[in-house]
Amino acid sequence: MIALLVRDLRLAFRAGGGFGLGLAFFLIVTVLVPFSVGPQSSLLASIAPGVLWLGALLACLLSLDRLLALDWEDGTLDLLATAPLPLEAAVSVKALAHWLTTGLPLVLAAPVLGVLLNLPGPGYGWLVVSLLLGTPALSVIGTFGAALTVGLKRGGLLLSLLVLPLYVPTLIFGAEVARRGAQGLDLATPLLMLAGISAAAVALIPFASAAVLRVNLR
Repeated sequence: MIALLVRDLRLAFRAGGGFGLGLAFFLIVTVLVPFSVGPQSSLLASIAPGVLWLGALLACLLSLDRLLALDWEDGTLDLLATAPLPLEAAVSVKALAHWLTTGLPLVLAAPVLGVLLNLPGPGYGWLVVSLLLGTPALSVIGTFGAALTVGLKRGGLLLSLLVLPLYVPTLIFGAEVARRGAQGLDLATPLLMLAGISAAAVALIPFASAAVLRVNLR
């Protein structure tokens, strides 16, 4: 599993460009929002949690189309399906590699970009917490979408259409945690819901992704 993780990390940096592409997209979204809504500090502060969460979600989405495509093209998926390592574990490792190269950099960059949107001081810590809890679910759900569309020509658009509705609960509760944290409100309910969504996704979706891959590899 460690060898597979190291291989996927190397491929992500060499071939996919997901690391730099996701951060660049996140930066562009954050910079353009003040131009579109105006420079009012109070308005930017009120929308900053939602904008940062939406930017992180879309940045994660950008790199999903190459998550399994390279392995499909060079036959690695066929080898993984017949390897002693369970396919569910292999899918989990790929989701972890995606989070390490895409989700984790977005978590680290979010507080810096929050300055551009005048995010209130108390919101920085809760923004990081919400992204740490929510972005693993984005990677795992994205792996499921990539498994559904692997091998399809021009499957990127279909992948986005399939995955975006599944991202909505994570977006809602993640942005709500960041918003309530910035405003000093009680955030126990959205925080627990976000943690529950991520825990359920990490525990269950790899089995669904592996089942879909087995069907596609027949």
